[in-house]
Amino acid sequence: MRAKRSKLLIGAAVAVFWVTVWWLISGSINQEILLPSPMKAAQTLWSLWGTALFWRSVALSILRILGGFAAAVAVGSLLAAVTTHSRALGALLSPILHIVQAAPVASFIILAYVWIEAQLLPAFIAFLMVVPLVWKNMSAGIENTDKNLIEMAKVFRLSRAQTWRTVRLPSLRPYFTAACTAGLGFAWKAGVAAEVICTPENSIGKQLYSAKAYLETPEVFAWTVTVVLLSVILERIFMRLVRRKREVDA
Repeated sequence: MRAKRSKLLIGAAVAVFWVTVWWLISGSINQEILLPSPMKAAQTLWSLWGTALFWRSVALSILRILGGFAAAVAVGSLLAAVTTHSRALGALLSPILHIVQAAPVASFIILAYVWIEAQLLPAFIAFLMVVPLVWKNMSAGIENTDKNLIEMAKVFRLSRAQTWRTVRLPSLRPYFTAACTAGLGFAWKAGVAAEVICTPENSIGKQLYSAKAYLETPEVFAWTVTVVLLSVILERIFMRLVRRKREVDA
């Protein structure tokens, strides 16, 4: 309990420090169009919270991006299972993994925008960016499963379902958690970036783009703070679900 309280105090102190730095810099510049004060950004965010457009944009952005993320987790896990059992297929598909990891996200957004409508593009980009991450992590988890434990399961004549439940799943869980934690943040950033470029109706990205186009800098900061807060909240929710699952299994 004391450690948790200490961590909260340190986090609050760090937040106060950087908000103070922001306030001092904005005060020295004294031009809202370049850098609004923290108070002005907070007031703008508060006014946005009172609009239906804000909550509609947030809800639809979350649905799009989480949909792409969930599909990526499923497909990435399936690809890991298939390619670890077929080296030829793994060799065939691995160049795609490296291309997606190496190429800039903006390149894929612009290319995909030619073929995919704006409403679906953020989900597709979130999917595309997360699949290689899940694939790579889950492949490592499958390959690093203790072979002695698998042999022991065969000696005790455990069924495939029992072997998966008692040996493979506990071994894969850390890799799966790491992939999902990193992938969720990556999907969120890539999905919002896609929204900024393709500007689908009722999306955080479109609101960011509109605020920038009309030089509404406080609104740009307010939406950016929203993106950061939602990323933190989604990650915390995921980690809490993982922790609860561990407690249930224990």
